[in-house]
Amino acid sequence: MTAPTITDPQLALVRTAAEAALAVLPTSRELLVGAPVTASADMLTTGQAVTAKFSGAATGEVVVVVGQDLADALKESPLGELDLTAAVRPALEAAARAFGPVVLDPGQLMEPGVALSAIAAKDGAVAVPLLDGGDIRAVIALALAPWPSGAAPGGVARRGEGAAPMRGGLDMLHDVEMEVSAELGRTRMSVRELLSLIPGAIVELDRAAGSPADLLVNGRLIARGEVVVIDENFGIRITEIVSPGSERE
Repeated sequence: MTAPTITDPQLALVRTAAEAALAVLPTSRELLVGAPVTASADMLTTGQAVTAKFSGAATGEVVVVVGQDLADALKESPLGELDLTAAVRPALEAAARAFGPVVLDPGQLMEPGVALSAIAAKDGAVAVPLLDGGDIRAVIALALAPWPSGAAPGGVARRGEGAAPMRGGLDMLHDVEMEVSAELGRTRMSVRELLSLIPGAIVELDRAAGSPADLLVNGRLIARGEVVVIDENFGIRITEIVSPGSERE
């Protein structure tokens, strides 16, 4: 693995980001921050990875890869199986915020090689191994667009000192993923009716045939449309955008 082609102040900032992430990474091992290197898929091949995009004072992507021992420890914790994405989110946030105030998306669980390959494909991607002796136990990988030209004293990009201004309004939410669902209709049933359902039973909904389906974002109605078939998959052709505050018909 070769050294990434970014400046020494930028490398210092990456190391600061890795140290911030390590401070809140849920591991009982005493890990050390290694030298930043070019990200590659073979840095850590077993375990799990969580990747998230961030935007604000800096824009980019951060990946936290944990080895199989840590992934297994989270599955067998005294509190039961812990969600890895939630468990490492503080580390994702800490690494991103080393570059200034940012908004982080919910994050996505991936295989280590897939996550590291994806970020390695980005220009100037840098990875910092977290070491136990000579063994890599975790990896913090970062890619920014563009990289900051330098670092504040001590390697920390301080708020108001050379950091790019935060984007305002909805721009900050452009990369945030939201759950979109389509609803054909609703009905109310008693517990007795639910228990009597069998394969082949028909449940009547509160919509007439041919009525538009509702399109909801995080459970909130935003549009209506016609159900269509696209390459053997269902889709919705939007026919109406619902104004805020409109009541469900």
